[in-house]
Amino acid sequence: MTEHTKTDGLPSMESPDPSQRAERVERASNPTIECNACPVSCLISEGRSGACDRYANQAGTLVRVDPIILLRRCGGGQESQLVPFSPRPRGDSIESNPPLSEDWNGDLLLANEVFITGVGSSTTYPDYKPAPFIVSSQVDGVDLVTVVTEGIFSYCSLKVKIDTDRYLGPEQANIRCKGEVVGHVTTTEYGSQMLSLGGVHHLTGGSKKEGRTTVEMMEALGNKKAVELMIDGGAQIVVQAGKPPIVNGVKETRMRVGCGSATIGIFAMQFEGVVDEVVVVDDHITGVLTQHQAGRRLDMRPSGIQISGRKSTAGRYFQVANPGTGWGGTDIADPLSIIEGWNPELAWSGLRLLMVSTTGEHASWFVLDADLHPIKQAIPADVQHIVERIGENCEPALTTVLFLGGAGGSLRAGVTDNPILLTRAIKRALVNVTCGGAPAYIWPGGGITVMVDVMRMPDNSFGTVPTPAIVAPIEFSMKLEDYRELGGHMTHVRSLEDSLRYGAWHSDGAPLTRNSKPLLPANPWPLMRPPLLG
Repeated sequence: MTEHTKTDGLPSMESPDPSQRAERVERASNPTIECNACPVSCLISEGRSGACDRYANQAGTLVRVDPIILLRRCGGGQESQLVPFSPRPRGDSIESNPPLSEDWNGDLLLANEVFITGVGSSTTYPDYKPAPFIVSSQVDGVDLVTVVTEGIFSYCSLKVKIDTDRYLGPEQANIRCKGEVVGHVTTTEYGSQMLSLGGVHHLTGGSKKEGRTTVEMMEALGNKKAVELMIDGGAQIVVQAGKPPIVNGVKETRMRVGCGSATIGIFAMQFEGVVDEVVVVDDHITGVLTQHQAGRRLDMRPSGIQISGRKSTAGRYFQVANPGTGWGGTDIADPLSIIEGWNPELAWSGLRLLMVSTTGEHASWFVLDADLHPIKQAIPADVQHIVERIGENCEPALTTVLFLGGAGGSLRAGVTDNPILLTRAIKRALVNVTCGGAPAYIWPGGGITVMVDVMRMPDNSFGTVPTPAIVAPIEFSMKLEDYRELGGHMTHVRSLEDSLRYGAWHSDGAPLTRNSKPLLPANPWPLMRPPLLG
C-alpha cells in the first residue's frame, strides 16, 4: 500500500521537516486507516495523504483534502454568471460571502442561489454507497433534488480543438507526451485540427509509464494548464485550454476566415475594381477570383491564370501543394510556385494580381510585364485595406479542451438502486446533468456519455487516482418526484441547509473553505434549465 507525505489543503498538518524527526517517529507509530475512495485502498497514517493526494488521515478521520466548491447565482436570470462560493462552519452557523446584490434578503444560506458541485465532494466508491450529497431544494415553488459526486473515470478522453491552418501531422498519427503515446490526430474541421487524447487503452492498456503519463497529461489539460506534445511525423505543439496554440515554437494568432473559396466569395465585391485577379492560397481549397462563381457573377474579365493542383468546380482547386506551415497551411514559401502559367489569349500586360492566405498573414502583389511575367511590387493602400479586412475577420486562434467521459457505469449506483432508470430518465430529458455546474452534452445512444468544456468548469476540477483514472465532478438535478420514481436513495436526501452545515453524509466529506474567484464564461444556472421548472 502507499503512503504519501503531501498534505496540501489540511490546515492543521504540515509537510515533514528534517528537523522534526521525533515528531515523524511518533506519527509513524500512530494507527493507520484504510481509504476506500478508490480500488487502491491506501493505508494512510495520521498526518499523511493517500497516493492521490485527495484524501488524508486527520486525527484518525478520513478527510477530503480539497474544499468542496459551491456555486452562487448572481442575478435572477437563467443565464447567470456562476461564482465559486464555499461557506465555512463557524460555530453552529454558516458564514456566507457578502451579498452581491442590493435585494439580498438576509438569508445566510442563500438557498435559491447556491448549488453544490461535485468538485471536492468525495466519491461513491465503493459504489454501494449513495452519493455523498443528495440535496433537496426549492426553486420557484418546485421541489428539486441534486445528486452530487466525484466520478472515477477510466473510460474517458479529451477532445482537443486547435485553431490553426498549420500542418500538425497526418490523421491517425500518434501523439506523444514525454515520449509516451497518449493519443492520436483525428480530422481537420474547417480551420481547426482535432486531437483525441487519453482513453482507456492508453490509461490501462499499455505500460505503467504510459498510463501514468496519460493520466497526468489529462489532469493538467483538464485543469487548464499547458502541456507540450509531439506528433509523429508532424509538429511539436504546446496546448492549453483557452489559450493560443504554439506550433513549433510559434504562437498562433488567427483562425482563418474560411477556406480559399469562401474567402473569395466573402470579399469578391471588395476586390472588384481594385484587382484583376486574386488567388487565395489554401491547403484544402484554393480560390481563384475570376474563375470563381462570384467573379463570374460580377462579370470580371478572365485573367488566363493557370493553377497547379486538381480542379474541383470553377475557381476551386484541391492539392495545390503539400500540407505544411507556410502559406495557407501549405508547404510553400513562394506563392508563385503554384502558378503554372498564363493563357496569352486572355492575360495582358499590366494585369494586377493579389495572392493572399486565408488569414491575411501572407500577402503579395504582382503586376504582369509585357512577357506575362509577374513582377512583385508594393501592395497598394486600397488593396492592403482588404488584406487587413481579411485579418480582421479572423477569430483569435484558441485551444479548446472538451472532457468526454462514460458515466454509464457504477457511479449510477450512487444515485439509484435501479441504475437503468437513471439512464432512461436522462434520455427522456427529466434529469439535467452538469459537471462542476457547467452544462454537459449527453451523447445519444446507450449509456451516459457526457461531454463538457473544461473552460466552463471551476479551476482544478479534475484529479486522479493511481489505478490510473481521472476524477471529475458530476451532478444530476431533477424534480423530487422524478427522483422518487427512478428509485433514488430517498433516505439520504437532505436539505441544502444540512448539507452546508454538516458536509457529506459519510465521513470522507470535504472541509468547507471560502473561495470567491469569478468563473468565466457565464453558465446557465443548473436549477433553472428545462425540464426542472418546465
